[in-house]
Amino acid sequence: MTGTATGRDDQRPRHPSDGAKGNASARGEADTGEGKPSGPDRGTPWLNGEEREAWLANSAIMISLPAALDARMQRESGMTFFEYMVLSVLSEQPARTLQMSDLAARTSASLSRLSHVAGRLEKRGLLSRSRIPGSGRRTSATLSEAGYAEVVQAAPGHVAAVREYLIDGLKPHELATLRRIGSAVDAAIKRQMPDTGPTASDPAGTPTDTGLRS
Repeated sequence: MTGTATGRDDQRPRHPSDGAKGNASARGEADTGEGKPSGPDRGTPWLNGEEREAWLANSAIMISLPAALDARMQRESGMTFFEYMVLSVLSEQPARTLQMSDLAARTSASLSRLSHVAGRLEKRGLLSRSRIPGSGRRTSATLSEAGYAEVVQAAPGHVAAVREYLIDGLKPHELATLRRIGSAVDAAIKRQMPDTGPTASDPAGTPTDTGLRS
């Protein structure tokens, strides 16, 4: 994981994008003399030092971990991390088939992003898409035998990478904390984006096992 820039150039004024409240003049606002800004940032709940450090550490995970998984999976398996997630989720469904909207929810992706990736995987013969009979424009995705073989081949390397980059560096109580944090963040995002919440076929919002079994 990457480090943060907090140890470099400590004398520069902090910018609002740093997350913490910095020098008022650096943000182009007037100082009222009472310790409160009078510009457009009035009332902004700036992060304190501890909150900022936690945010920067989490930002390193959000940026570095997906990039590392992508690079390793492309090198070892010829697919991206997200492509693996799509195929892995399908591999665990009855008949290896799932409605596209449900698949998008289970992979935490927008339907447009999933459709783009599914089209690419379909051209490679790893899955197929078909219209679901009935009203509405509903489409399902089905994992092919070739796609299942790709998942089986890629899974050991994926698990090894997850262990190396994340799991094995944490103690049991830290893993429990990480899970609670992930669940809390996921819930907060879904409260703001109702369309990414649990679907009819997954009413409890149960996390999908994505092949990370020992």
